[in-house]
Amino acid sequence: MTVTTDRRLTLEEYLIYDDGTDSRYELVDGVLVAMGTESTANLQIAMLLIEAFLSLVGRKRIGIKQKIEVRTQFATARDPDLIIHSEPSSLAIRGRREACLFWGELNPLLVVEIVSPGAESSDNYQRHYAQKPKEYGDRAIPEFWQID
Repeated sequence: MTVTTDRRLTLEEYLIYDDGTDSRYELVDGVLVAMGTESTANLQIAMLLIEAFLSLVGRKRIGIKQKIEVRTQFATARDPDLIIHSEPSSLAIRGRREACLFWGELNPLLVVEIVSPGAESSDNYQRHYAQKPKEYGDRAIPEFWQID
């Protein structure tokens, strides 16, 4: 679902946006796009991955609820399910009020998106299978996993 605002938002406006709900949004070409509620299966997969990565990279290099700036015509930020940071990306994001890895900063090692089922014609399908792989690739993130 797209949220209508009177104009396109900048990345900075998005990072401080608060509509008074617990809704999660991604910023796509300056427009807020609501993220659906996570299914139990998606959350269980995320937890399994976090448990596995804890012993490999440690707590400080695992990112959840952190955003990544990607480039499109207007400001865009994605909110992946899981990020495994490189040491430089971990240091870059540490201590920020709004956890966002900006364009031009060193990339994480891995970005994981856990995809909910849906028809090929759905916005969710297009976002996960067409837009996100291109955006993460354009940013030169070395590894991107889609789990469906």
